[in-house]
Amino acid sequence: MAAAAEGVPALRREEPARDDAAVETAEEAKEPAEADITELCRDMFSKMATYLTGELTATSEDYKLLENMNKLTSLKYLEMKDIAINISRNLKDLNQKYAGLQPYLDQINVIEEQVAALEQAAYKLDAYSKKLEAKYKKLEKR
Repeated sequence: MAAAAEGVPALRREEPARDDAAVETAEEAKEPAEADITELCRDMFSKMATYLTGELTATSEDYKLLENMNKLTSLKYLEMKDIAINISRNLKDLNQKYAGLQPYLDQINVIEEQVAALEQAAYKLDAYSKKLEAKYKKLEKR
């Protein structure tokens, strides 16, 4: 019995017979020798130290990884900041160029309106000339 080998008294309980008579027996507990306990304790502490060292090493490695990730993220944000500054600078330049072109764009709009008005006048003149031509042909036939 494993329990008896570790120094815990073990009680064996047998299955009750069909006539409901129960029989219990006990085994004598044997304590391991003092040297065995000392060796087992040393082994346990050694294994526990190895386990805890592994756990602490893993945690330390996790923190190092997290630190490296934070550094890389910081560098990426600095790059993004530089890109944003360049975009902002370029946008200001484009706005200044657009503002410089605005008078010319206004002139183009005015010319476009004048061309549209001239086109309407040309259509009216064409229609009037067609009416005159029709009247002239009518008068010529008489």
